[in-house]
Amino acid sequence: MEWIRTTQLLRDLLPGPGARVLDIGGGTGEYARALVLAGYEVRLVDLVPSHVAQARDGHPPVEAQVGDARALPDADGGYDAALLLGPLYHLVRRADRLQALREAVRVTRPGGLVVAAVISRFAGPLDFAATGRLDERLLDEARALLSDGVNDPRIGFTHAYFHRVEEITDECSAAGLTDVVVHGVEGPAWTAAEAAGNGPARDVVFAAALDLARLYSSEPALISSSAHLLAVGRVPAR
Repeated sequence: MEWIRTTQLLRDLLPGPGARVLDIGGGTGEYARALVLAGYEVRLVDLVPSHVAQARDGHPPVEAQVGDARALPDADGGYDAALLLGPLYHLVRRADRLQALREAVRVTRPGGLVVAAVISRFAGPLDFAATGRLDERLLDEARALLSDGVNDPRIGFTHAYFHRVEEITDECSAAGLTDVVVHGVEGPAWTAAEAAGNGPARDVVFAAALDLARLYSSEPALISSSAHLLAVGRVPAR
């Protein structure tokens, strides 16, 4: 669902085909390739050399270079939009996240867009509850997560930072973006789809969850219930 909804949101938010897009921390190029196929001019930067190699060798191939989201090798204002669909939750320190966002702002032209994905503070506990895995240890971790947002890699995933909606909004604004809007990617019913698993109602529940994700994408009361949050802001005139 994350893939489907993120590509839908990018299609809704980005300038039209032909726009130049920088995919920062774009991994092996899954989103970059989808954008290339949709007619965008995409360049990818990632910290991991093997990811860059896979992006270059994929179909279609993506222009890609090794680089750090906090110190991009690109010139100022060269892109119509910049994407940060992975780096921010791997940067546990706020100063590092702000630096990555400021770099995205720097390489994007005035009036262009920066789109940044983060993981919701509540994603893990909601997933564990929906799939019957929420035990006392995970409940204790959920309590700790409420206070500091730092994920314990011993319970799954990796060392990471999980955001509240107001935090990613504040970080985008602090980095210089204006008109910041946060969307819930998977919507409020993604846990129902998780709970349905491979059962007989799987397809019906998944389709319903997808419909609600689109309907309630920017509904303030429900944004935080998504597993992932997608913030979009505009680069002001310099």
